Amino acid sequence: MFARAELDTVEVEGEERSVNHGDAGFTDAPASGIRLLPYFDPYAVGSHPRSVLFPGRAAERALGRGQAGVFPVVLVDGVVGGVWHLKRTGARVALTVEPLVALPDRLDECVERIGTVLEATASVTIGTVTVGPHA
Repeated sequence: MFARAELDTVEVEGEERSVNHGDAGFTDAPASGIRLLPYFDPYAVGSHPRSVLFPGRAAERALGRGQAGVFPVVLVDGVVGGVWHLKRTGARVALTVEPLVALPDRLDECVERIGTVLEATASVTIGTVTVGPHA
């Protein structure tokens, strides 16, 4: 038998939300920076309301029929600011980043980190991601 989790209630964007007991210590500092999140990243999939994480064009471009996770997303200052795709050829990975907002200068650091994790030489092109969801 599973124990029932103890929950606290917090207010987020004017709405009450439940969080695990003791996890209510949020900072008022806004999220900042850039991250390249993979397919089905828990942050993108589990964040609600969707309109906060996927504002405007991001909802049209990064959600597949309203479902989060079907495109890898570019997170800019805590919200979806684009989509991206990775193509691997041997020891090289080529990323295409399609921005929907102005990108911070630190994109190259994200690309380099992906190359390090994949043990490959990584490059990036800014342009339109032409593949569909789950590509």
